[in-house]
Amino acid sequence: MRVLLAAVLLVATAAPAASAAVPPAGWEPDVVAARAYAERRTGVITFHVRTERGRWSHDADRTVPSASVIKAMLMAAYLSRPSVRDRALTAGDLALLDPMIRRSGNRAATRVRDIVGNEALLRLARRAGMTRFGTHPIWGLSRISARDQTRLWLRFESFVPARHRDTAMALLATIIPRQRWGFGELAYPAGWELFFKGGWGSGTGLVEHQVALLRRGEERVAVAILTTGSPSHGYGKRTLRGVAERLLRGLA
Repeated sequence: MRVLLAAVLLVATAAPAASAAVPPAGWEPDVVAARAYAERRTGVITFHVRTERGRWSHDADRTVPSASVIKAMLMAAYLSRPSVRDRALTAGDLALLDPMIRRSGNRAATRVRDIVGNEALLRLARRAGMTRFGTHPIWGLSRISARDQTRLWLRFESFVPARHRDTAMALLATIIPRQRWGFGELAYPAGWELFFKGGWGSGTGLVEHQVALLRRGEERVAVAILTTGSPSHGYGKRTLRGVAERLLRGLA
């Protein structure tokens, strides 16, 4: 466990310093292209993009089952616990958080949810200004919307105690390679950092989501793409990439 703790802290402290650069002048997501692409795909697709300058959306208030996207909220709630927020993280803490985020482990997520409780998730949702979030006894069936998710993700680290922000963001930046589809497949200009979490319904395609934060200096872009009803997991992954690359055209 000491090796695990050292590895996560190394990622957190060794990340390159962000520059003060900003997106290309006048950049906006290509919502027209993304919406046209989404309408050609099987299933229901919603998305929302949020920056400090603007908001862009497609059916962004529709609620859907969260699947593993909620694991980022579980991490923030765990790190905010009074017994955790002001102390150093232990190997036991990271033995829960690392597999839950980086490998999307369900057993760890259930353990964390049982520790923090649904009320902690509701408190986090209220802090973030989320208006359509709802918990469920089965955490993966909690309800989320694309608009609410970008409210959380635009300043995700602000919902984590300062002592633990580097570790939380390092986990979201180091999703394992075999789960780095969609946002994780795109190339970004120098200086941009990608943090993201995905959720999928046991490989069936019924639920395929990704939520991401792109950060460079003080410039931020939060994107949520939520899909339901894809005919397969592979099809859903291709949909996520297709929507993401169109929304981020000119940036990614």
